[in-house]
Amino acid sequence: MFTVNNSNGMTNNSPGKIFVRAIAITVLLLVSAQASADTPQQRPAYLTFGFLPIVSPERLVKRFAPLVDYLSRETGIEIRMVTAPDFLTFVHRTQDEQRYDLLFTAPHLYYLAHARRGYHVIARVDRPGMQAVIVAPHRSRIYKLQDLRSKRLATTDPLALTTVLVREHLEANGIDPDNDLTLVATPSHNASLLSAYQGATDAAALILPLFRRANPQVRESMRIIDTTRMVPHMPIAVAPWIDPALGERIASALVSLNESPDGRTLLSHLDWPGFVTANEEEYASLEGIVRALKVP
Repeated sequence: MFTVNNSNGMTNNSPGKIFVRAIAITVLLLVSAQASADTPQQRPAYLTFGFLPIVSPERLVKRFAPLVDYLSRETGIEIRMVTAPDFLTFVHRTQDEQRYDLLFTAPHLYYLAHARRGYHVIARVDRPGMQAVIVAPHRSRIYKLQDLRSKRLATTDPLALTTVLVREHLEANGIDPDNDLTLVATPSHNASLLSAYQGATDAAALILPLFRRANPQVRESMRIIDTTRMVPHMPIAVAPWIDPALGERIASALVSLNESPDGRTLLSHLDWPGFVTANEEEYASLEGIVRALKVP
């Protein structure tokens, strides 16, 4: 089975090796998304790093394989990337099958993993937080939240942060998301935006940074109708069976990325300013939306 551990430094990877590694990790992710899991009774001598399927396996590889390589080198432990075919399967593999030693997941799904299975956050992206925006085409007559009544609003996966934040925001403003409008699930944030741009839906919801990075022609054709509250940024967590000393080593490796040229190159690739240490209290405000998810 392919692993993402690489004994060479970040700057020594040839384009050919990177291409071969990306293909191999993609195969691993795709196989993992369909394979049945073993419980962690006798764990092998490697760590399984579960990535929420926020994008396709190929795009997960492209963005996060360098981070996994870096952590493998810094810890001296082989680390393997895995994902799942959808959000719900990922949640079940986290809490029921206990498949992941390390976890990269959405803030509210981290809260769920911590509450139900004792996962412990060790670091988060060093940004103030995340919030969703609701946008509508300039050509439409949708100017405010109440104009969404009886309209079609494109969202992402029902368990995605965008969707749960938007549902919460609609309810807080007296709009029943199940009866006063139609929520249309799409495969991704970009698909949600394109749905409104192309007229398949009347408006779209997506995470604000992704809207800002969208195709300029699409982005400039939209107006922001409203924004949701802000929640803590994406966390990286360790399973309760991971040695605390190892968790500290991984956290240290993440936080120190800014201290070397190669680390800063990696952060630039991730489009993040860095990582900071984090704790459970930062995510406590997500209890309400997690309870509303009603995940079995």
